[in-house]
Amino acid sequence: DAKHLVPNKMRDFFCTINLDQEEVFRTQVVEKSLSPYFGEEFYFEIPRTFQWLSFYIYDKSVLQKDLRIGKVSIKKEDLCNYTGKENWFMLQPVDSNSEVQGKVHLELKLNELITDNGSVCQQLVVHIKECHGLPLINGQNCDPYATVSLVGPSRNDQKKTKVKKKTSNPQFNETFYFEVTRSSSYTKKSQFQVEEEDIEKLEVRVDLWNNGNLVQDVFLGEIKVPVKVLRNDSFQAWYLLQPRENGNKSSKTDDLGSLRLNICYTEDCVLPSEYYASLRNLLLKTSDVQPISASAAYILSEVCRDKYDAVLPLVRLLLHHHKLVPFVAAVAELDLKDTQEANTIFRGNSLATRCVDEMMKIVGKHYLKVTLKPVIDEICESPKPCEIDPIKLREGDNVEINMENLRYYVDKVFREIVRSSISCPTVMCDVFYSLRHLAAKRFPNDPHVQYSAVSSFVFLRFFAVAVVSPHTFHLRPHHPDAQTSRTLTLISKAIQTLGSWGSLTKSKLSSFKETFMCEFFRTFQEEKFTESVKKFLDDVSSTESKEPSGMSEPVHLKEGEMYKRAQGRTRIGKKNFKKRWFCLTSREFTYHKHQDKEPIFTIPIKNILAVEKLDESSFNKKNMFQVLHGEKPLYIQANNCVEASEWIEALCRVTRCNQKRLSFYHPSAFLNGNWLCCKATIENTVGCARCTADVPADTQIEIDGDRETERIYSLFTINMSKLQKLEEACGSIAVYQGPRKEPDDYSNFTIEDSVATFHTLKQIIDILEKLNESHEKYQKKRSSSAKYGSE
Repeated sequence: DAKHLVPNKMRDFFCTINLDQEEVFRTQVVEKSLSPYFGEEFYFEIPRTFQWLSFYIYDKSVLQKDLRIGKVSIKKEDLCNYTGKENWFMLQPVDSNSEVQGKVHLELKLNELITDNGSVCQQLVVHIKECHGLPLINGQNCDPYATVSLVGPSRNDQKKTKVKKKTSNPQFNETFYFEVTRSSSYTKKSQFQVEEEDIEKLEVRVDLWNNGNLVQDVFLGEIKVPVKVLRNDSFQAWYLLQPRENGNKSSKTDDLGSLRLNICYTEDCVLPSEYYASLRNLLLKTSDVQPISASAAYILSEVCRDKYDAVLPLVRLLLHHHKLVPFVAAVAELDLKDTQEANTIFRGNSLATRCVDEMMKIVGKHYLKVTLKPVIDEICESPKPCEIDPIKLREGDNVEINMENLRYYVDKVFREIVRSSISCPTVMCDVFYSLRHLAAKRFPNDPHVQYSAVSSFVFLRFFAVAVVSPHTFHLRPHHPDAQTSRTLTLISKAIQTLGSWGSLTKSKLSSFKETFMCEFFRTFQEEKFTESVKKFLDDVSSTESKEPSGMSEPVHLKEGEMYKRAQGRTRIGKKNFKKRWFCLTSREFTYHKHQDKEPIFTIPIKNILAVEKLDESSFNKKNMFQVLHGEKPLYIQANNCVEASEWIEALCRVTRCNQKRLSFYHPSAFLNGNWLCCKATIENTVGCARCTADVPADTQIEIDGDRETERIYSLFTINMSKLQKLEEACGSIAVYQGPRKEPDDYSNFTIEDSVATFHTLKQIIDILEKLNESHEKYQKKRSSSAKYGSE
């Protein structure tokens, strides 16, 4: 949220999230407010390098261009200082001199020359090769050029490159020469009046500009390199463009207001896969360790202050290697040992429940979309009043009509859920099967516990949570408004209750805190609801293989506005890219002239052969990808790098079962009679690069196992002192079996078998020491190869 925004009158505001100058997300517009509350969460992988993470506050305008009120910009290196906590940031003014992104590739060299009068001077050679990642200007590729200057106290020699048209990655390949006179060669006849100490103050400055033609040129960034660092050496490096020194400075920064942010940023330095073999193998053997509390994975959860930090990489790694189900079964069995009553089964935030929660979020995304997205869209886009709390009813509301509306929505959501078992991912079914049988074994005299063990997850922690927060599960693009949120909350409460096996008896109705909910649920006392729940829970906790659902209606998975290249050239041949509305369903991929219009072009999902990125050099456009099907490739430009990545992932996931998927593709386009990538002249020739998304049919998500192992290594390293304390505790327990001394050191740890735990701890610490050495070697190698000023 934001507060005390200017101008000091009620306006309509929205906020954007930018990587450098590239907008990747924007919030909904909050109308007529000086302190707008956005309340939106955005989670995304960053698919490219960046310098700044920025947040811009805009004043929404109907007739004119939206006005940027101010911004919060955080340097990449400083993100770790703010991660994991809320912070208020003062808005800074938006200054064009500070709005930069991209990098420039330079080669610099000092040559000695003999002048006409016989003295020795030095010549500076500046070879400006190329730039990468320059910002879009008004949504289009810029027309960049560079000025190269040798600047000192008594000189400013400037030269200029040619203008490159419509590109964010210009190839300049121009060389400029500057004479630098040393003090030993200084004479009154010399053409340069350079003082003795001036050589220490000279610097090379490269400024990037967008050629404005009839309007003023726009500054794109600059870099400065002191001449003294070159010595007699020659080197080349990439330099990140920097803002001007006078950019973003104003005496009125306090007047713009402030923005509250909660940022969670993680960055991992991932080594080659072979370095992680020992740690990975130790973690993957977790389910074989007896007892489970002596395993590496369980110890990780014990030493981390917040179990969630350990759960996410652990679940992803075990999922990737198909080892999650036995691990969840083992920790769930340990959890059940401490459960005394059947009606409290899996209700706490233990390691077992958190692992199942995270697993459902990861593998169940598509399942949620297939099951809930159509009905959630209906509720959000055509909301009916559903308030049944007498205290919250507004004047003119009819509680009976509202109750009918709510019943209609609850019936529809419930019906979609209990019909969805065939779409439930196999991993979820396997986990539910294990939990069900463990619960029945723990409480053999309770016939309902096998159902409540499953419903406590699939209803309470999966469907009910997704209904109340659809934006968190990517079922809706934004947080719903207050009235819709209240409707979703009431539906979620109803789904939780209907899904809790054994809670539909009259004796349970008295347990509702709200009388109005008790009255509402009296209408649900029908045998068909309990039987439907039971059948659904039986189905999703079965180990029988399931086929993809042959649903009568296609499910909308993703939609949005992008640009596509015409399938064939127009007669004039100028406007080959047009804005279109794209829609992806479980059955087909289409584009339309406008939203809600009939499709212009349709590709059945079964006909998609591959979905891959397209080299920017093909059309001098960023964020492009290609959809390969029976006809010519469909070339599409997304609005930003995150959106492009999400579309590629969605298309790859929905087409992963296609039997005719390609193994090779062309990374560039076929233009002017040849492929730009391999120069082949036959258009239908086999691709020259291996498909990156050629995944097996049973792969639900893409997981980088090495990255997850690196994250686990980092967590172990951060908590090394706790590992050592736990090791000491195991040693003291093994040696001294009497009353424990200093219990505070390890009383919070679960130590069932001190010898087995000690053995695992020793393995972990030995592996960490070896990985520490590998990381140190990498850092030394990286720092020794770094050039001055380079990225």
